[in-house]
Amino acid sequence: MTKPVLFFAHLCPDTAPFVAELSRLNVEYESVSILESMANLKRFLRLRDQHSAFDAVKANGYAGVPALVVGDDVILDTAQLAVYFSPKA
Repeated sequence: MTKPVLFFAHLCPDTAPFVAELSRLNVEYESVSILESMANLKRFLRLRDQHSAFDAVKANGYAGVPALVVGDDVILDTAQLAVYFSPKA
């Protein structure tokens, strides 16, 4: 399994709690700061424009970060991290 990719913006107030939850769950990931470079921003916008997980976010006028990409899945909600990464019975 490839390492999850976290798209984030350090200016977003949702980033710190999202990262804290990833840390609590011991999830290793690649960090992509969308404000660090045009290449990172374009990479994120390409994902946001093409993945249906962002439809509601865009409709409500939000940017869509932080966003954790795990394979074909995109997790946008901190509460969903524990559900997704909890041990399966």
